[in-house]
Amino acid sequence: MSSAMSPDEIAQRCADIMWPDDHAARGIGIEILAVGAGSAKVAMKVRQDMVNGHGNCHGGFIFAVADCAFAYACNSHNHRTVGAGVDINFIAPAHLGDRLIAHGHARHQGGRSGLYDIEVENQAGKLIALFRGRAARIKGHFFEIPDNAASPQER
Repeated sequence: MSSAMSPDEIAQRCADIMWPDDHAARGIGIEILAVGAGSAKVAMKVRQDMVNGHGNCHGGFIFAVADCAFAYACNSHNHRTVGAGVDINFIAPAHLGDRLIAHGHARHQGGRSGLYDIEVENQAGKLIALFRGRAARIKGHFFEIPDNAASPQER
């Protein structure tokens, strides 16, 4: 029996290491629902202080929940990774009391760059926004993995 960590276990450990210092996500009430190799799912309830002058959730908060899913997905391979650029399309408004769920996955990850697609839906499954993020790996890992513990594409 091997003691090697699976890609999903690596992803969970990376999220566990990142979360305590993720003051922005915690501050606006984001919760991590799931992480896996190249994927993440997070949620946030729309509070009164997130509603704009039109009575809708401010787009910046919709962006933030999508960006958080992107961050945990692209940092799930034990390579420190940052956003290099994003594009977001707002499809429908979110409202006070809505629970926004952002879930996404790697569309492509190779070398130092990756492309991630994130969907934001409300509690009824209505599509609120589509987000595409470009990721760039920077120097560093979250933790040390023995050379034989991960597949070559995860190193």
